[in-house]
Amino acid sequence: MPVLNDTQTGGAIGVVDDLLTGVPCPSHSRDNIERKLVRKIDLRMSVILLLYTMNMIDRSNVSNARLQGFEKDLHLRGQQYATVLSILYVGFLIMQVPGNMFLHWLERPAVFIPSCMIAWGAISVLTDPSYTGVLVARFFLGFVEAPFLPGDLFLISGWYKRDELAMRTALLFSGFLFSSAFGSLFASGILHGMQGKLGQAAWRWLFYIEGGVTIFIAICAIFILPNFPHNTRWLTPEERSLAISRLLEDGYGKADGSGKQTTIQGLWDAVFDWKVWWFSVAFMFQYIAHSFMGYFPTLCSTLGYDTTTTLLLCAPPWAFATIVAFALTWYSDKKQRRYKYFAASNALGTLAFIISIFTMNKAARYISLFLMAQLIAGYLVLWGWVNNTFAREPAKRAVAIALINTIGQIGNIVGPYAWPSKWGPTYRYSYAVSIAAIGVSTTMFGGMHLYLKHLNEQIERNENVKGIEELRGPVGFRYLV
Repeated sequence: MPVLNDTQTGGAIGVVDDLLTGVPCPSHSRDNIERKLVRKIDLRMSVILLLYTMNMIDRSNVSNARLQGFEKDLHLRGQQYATVLSILYVGFLIMQVPGNMFLHWLERPAVFIPSCMIAWGAISVLTDPSYTGVLVARFFLGFVEAPFLPGDLFLISGWYKRDELAMRTALLFSGFLFSSAFGSLFASGILHGMQGKLGQAAWRWLFYIEGGVTIFIAICAIFILPNFPHNTRWLTPEERSLAISRLLEDGYGKADGSGKQTTIQGLWDAVFDWKVWWFSVAFMFQYIAHSFMGYFPTLCSTLGYDTTTTLLLCAPPWAFATIVAFALTWYSDKKQRRYKYFAASNALGTLAFIISIFTMNKAARYISLFLMAQLIAGYLVLWGWVNNTFAREPAKRAVAIALINTIGQIGNIVGPYAWPSKWGPTYRYSYAVSIAAIGVSTTMFGGMHLYLKHLNEQIERNENVKGIEELRGPVGFRYLV
């Protein structure tokens, strides 16, 4: 999203009300117009919820297929299933940064994001039913899925103010939660009713149907998703000016007086900012702690029920996580605080891991699954925090989001190997690894919290000091901590 100056926006900065009537309007009129604009944006952006739901359903269909003969049909042994899970994130590592750089250059997320979606839907449908075929398909699935998450995060950061981001992130990416809650229900119906149809295993039908639905939804999304404020056609001139000015007033925009950064300049700025690398490593450990998600149906199966019942039991923990995610992100936006709410979510997740280590009681372990699932709430707060921290220059923000998630994906490559079948059904050692990883990530994010808090104190003492890189930006700019 390019940064436009006052001339380019028709004098939008500070005078958007004048655009509507020719004279200054009362503040409540501006507020009403802004609320209508935000609702209009929300309505269009809501399609991301559906896109992300299909993204996670397609990505997790292997986990559900595992309960219906996937490993047996492919003759998987040892850690081959873990390799099938982790190979996806190798593609992620390769394409996330180039994907977001390309999106920043193209400035057409309404075309780019659904195009990636069509590609991964086709790969799901065409997956060859062999170990090698699945590995190749999963690698390229990661390759084309890689731009999706950072691209969507970059898109919403180009429309919403800092105190709107965490809640919008939760609303838009609640597709993950819906896919976890209802994807298992959907999968249970296919796996239960399609076995042997046209000579195909039920898990093959899972890939066919989910991939086909994904392609259809992606084609529809091309006509619904917005681009950025400056090039979205369905905005009126007044709405476009307001959409741009509200972000500039909130601290988004030029970090210096030289105008818009190029994509390459954004790359260099992100690479040489140590905060990006600190966030990246912390996310890597957080993803290791989240590695249980790829084994959630397996962990639920340790309760001792049949396949259909197990998949049905997977839904309530994620429904609970959805409620917690909305509540936590809403409150985080309201209070304009990030770290302490993330840390509270991690504390509950750690409690869940401890419970699972020390008992095989069905009720206790099922409750622990609820507490594990709510870790996604803290994760959504984290992404709101990242967008807030790199708010001021779009080119840098695009690369920073992608780079942080790219390095973080190393955790998703390593994580599946912490859950070997020989450690089941208790998986005590796996939970111990998760506790160690979540401890490191919480500590590292805590360090960033203290550093940004220190920067805010410096800003208060040096509001009028110019030329200091960390302190540049609009008067009144503060990092959310």
